[in-house]
Amino acid sequence: MATCFRLRCCLTLHLPTAPAIRGLRPRADCLVATTRPSPGPAPIRRYARGTEGLSSALLRTDGFVGGRWLSAASTFPVYDPASGAELGLVADCGVSEARAAVRAAYEAFCTWKGVSAKERSSFLRKWYDLMIQNKDDLAKIITAESGKPLKEAQGEILYSANFLEWFSEEARRVYGDVIYTPAKERRALVLKQPVGVAAVITPLANQAGIPPGVYNVIPCSQKKAMEVGEALCTDPLVSKISFTGSTATGKVLLHHAANSVKRVSMELGGHAPFIVFDSANVDQAVAGAMVSKFRNSGQTCVCSNRFLVQRGIHDSFVKKFAEAIKTNLCVGNGFEERTTQGPLINEKAVEKVEKHVIDAISKGATVVTGGKRHQVGKNFFEPTLLSNVTQDMLCSREETFGPLAPVIKFDTEEEAVAIANAANVGLAGYFYSQDLAQIWRVAEQLEVGMVGVNEGLISSVECPFGGVKQSGLGREGSKYGIDEYLELKYVCFGGL
Repeated sequence: MATCFRLRCCLTLHLPTAPAIRGLRPRADCLVATTRPSPGPAPIRRYARGTEGLSSALLRTDGFVGGRWLSAASTFPVYDPASGAELGLVADCGVSEARAAVRAAYEAFCTWKGVSAKERSSFLRKWYDLMIQNKDDLAKIITAESGKPLKEAQGEILYSANFLEWFSEEARRVYGDVIYTPAKERRALVLKQPVGVAAVITPLANQAGIPPGVYNVIPCSQKKAMEVGEALCTDPLVSKISFTGSTATGKVLLHHAANSVKRVSMELGGHAPFIVFDSANVDQAVAGAMVSKFRNSGQTCVCSNRFLVQRGIHDSFVKKFAEAIKTNLCVGNGFEERTTQGPLINEKAVEKVEKHVIDAISKGATVVTGGKRHQVGKNFFEPTLLSNVTQDMLCSREETFGPLAPVIKFDTEEEAVAIANAANVGLAGYFYSQDLAQIWRVAEQLEVGMVGVNEGLISSVECPFGGVKQSGLGREGSKYGIDEYLELKYVCFGGL
């Protein structure tokens, strides 16, 4: 499988994070360029404090096609969401670069598909080793670009690298089948073969020795994102599309991909319910709520978005949840050691959180803690807990993607499951209970792709990541993830 990419609003284009991390939403697709080749490493343009002293091998601002760094006719800025400072100017590639990237990937695939599984495994393992060697510097780049606390960024790098390690091992375990047919003179074989050129989000791997053209990178601005995405989805040389982002954008890409019937994997929006039943251990539930809600300031697709708490335990949970928020969360710049809550990715994201809070208050919700923009800066919002929330409020019906925890009181198990399943998306869901029979019932009834039972962090490279309904198609990670990039071929061997 050869790959090409479109990485939108990306500052780091040498060894950045893998697609498994769903923290931010610089989304992606695929590309490459016919622009001017640079004779050596592309010059580093302008970077704010926090990325100072980093190797030029890690900080890249140009496209990467066929093993060469390529500039573009225009650039777009990337800003530090914490300070608003410009971090750098990134090559703004377009449709022609995208199509060139696809051609480079397709030409590389003709050779790459014949490389042994053992050799491909070695490349991925070396890639993993390089990410681990550079984990601290890579984490600094993520914090500068996204604002998330440095410790979270370090965890993101390790988690991303683990996917390389996992699939370096899985690459050697792509097995087919032999099927015995009713006819004695025949044998049936099932072969698994790479799907072809894939448009995906991925970390880059030049230092790992992966051959030129096997991966290609084309950054582009939001202004060009739609036309570049369409070019990738409609190019006949592309066999696979992998996308992480909003459900609305995913639908557009699906429409484009349908014309040439491409294989598609999509991890789209979520609206995760977090249910606390009367039998739950309240302290455990609060601890789970904290990590599930406020990781990356609520900006991950699997963050809890609606807290459904049964009446008998409701007041105790809300009180302890509020205390934990006030005691354990510290808003600030991601490079400051004490910071647990960084900025939102941009002012538009802040406005959405603010809109949800104002709407909820106007309809009767109570602000337990937080509720307004934080004085640290324009992209910061206070970690906020609301009670007396009802289903007609925006925060109950839309994914907030920010540090807002709305609590809805319910009476029965059936009521909670109905509220949880009312959404048209279903990525992740969480619930806390000590009743084993209830655990089985609710786990089976929740209409989501992933369930956390008495657990607020569920992502693991060994387990399938993905959703149902309008939360996406396909799975990432686990032994099932590699199947998204393989085609089954049936071979009937006669005359035996």
